[in-house]
Amino acid sequence: MPLGRLHMSKHHHAVFLDLRGIKCPLNWAHAKVRLEQMSRGQVLEILLDDPRGARDIPQAAETEGYVVLDSRAEDQSFRLRIEK
Repeated sequence: MPLGRLHMSKHHHAVFLDLRGIKCPLNWAHAKVRLEQMSRGQVLEILLDDPRGARDIPQAAETEGYVVLDSRAEDQSFRLRIEK
């Protein structure tokens, strides 16, 4: 199984995590590990194609104390922005 692709987005000064092809709950596991490695105030931008993950990740993130800044559908994928 491929791991999520990661890079620093110069455009948004956010950490970008491409989780397309990774199903729930593994996509939340990848996102949570990345969030735990980030500094407070940093933003994680997630791209995923799993509708269940798009629904569940924001809820899980808020339960863990993170702030969901944005959650939207784009063509065949979803984009989430979560602040640590």
